[in-house]
Amino acid sequence: MANEEAKKTGINALGAQAAYNLANVTKTKPQFGAITPKWLTKFLEFKGLETGIYRVNRVVEGETPLDVLCSQKKKSDIIPDGFVDYETQPREYRLNSISTIINVNTAIEDVYSAPYDQVQEQLGLAIESLRERQESQLINNDDYGLLKNVPDTQRIQTRNGAPTPDDLDELITKVWKEPSFFLAHPRAIAAFERECTKRGVPPVVVNLAGGTFLTWRGIPIIPTDKLLVDGLKNPKSQSGKTNILLIRTGEAKRGVVGLFQAGLKNEHSRGLSVRFRGIDDKGVASYLLSLYCSAAILADDAIAVLEDVEVGEYYDYD
Repeated sequence: MANEEAKKTGINALGAQAAYNLANVTKTKPQFGAITPKWLTKFLEFKGLETGIYRVNRVVEGETPLDVLCSQKKKSDIIPDGFVDYETQPREYRLNSISTIINVNTAIEDVYSAPYDQVQEQLGLAIESLRERQESQLINNDDYGLLKNVPDTQRIQTRNGAPTPDDLDELITKVWKEPSFFLAHPRAIAAFERECTKRGVPPVVVNLAGGTFLTWRGIPIIPTDKLLVDGLKNPKSQSGKTNILLIRTGEAKRGVVGLFQAGLKNEHSRGLSVRFRGIDDKGVASYLLSLYCSAAILADDAIAVLEDVEVGEYYDYD
């Protein structure tokens, strides 16, 4: 018997709509557009804490910490003595908590968990959301955020608005002791590329940690949309201002370190716990996700920022 679709098309064969009902549909996992690679948390060295508190003990420094005797012909046989003084009120960093609760209807979990487990998909997307917030807080938090804690002596302005090779060179003079990476919004990186193209000095590209990055003077330029442009991740305007950071990372280098709570109960991954809270009388299962994080700058010259970076300068290369 000819179905309605066959009558309409004039084709004496099984129609697509009827055939569709017998077909297996290949499905994807949920596609969450807000997920980013979160390169900052991959390139930043992290320190696990025992009690959620990290005290940064600094030395009260001059040009040299101690006088020394260094002479082939001694003017005096007396060796200078003294001691290295410490700050009496060092800064302490306490971990911040980023939390959320995920609810899953157990009936939905039982019936609709093939081919993808509904609980794992819900938890996976929630964890990605927490990690996105973590990266944002590492940069923008009012207490420990990197932007808020750059010393005044480590802040410089662009010469003409757009980020030029000279500007990035100036940043390097501020963090010249083993700089690890630049950090910039993708729009700022594109603006820097245009300035390099204008001057005929295209940046070298390298592959690191599974990603492809521009470099300047051998230092990778890492993208993040958490260094906002005019306060936005995705600005609609062609122009706008942002910042570019240069960071030295690692405790051994007296750099910038990320902080997390080690040895959590129900630990899922670094600094993140997932706790099952039980099932209520409506059959809804509940999970508590908690992420503990902070960051510390161990020395003033571990970080510098290029401020008021204009991302909207374009050129006609014809």
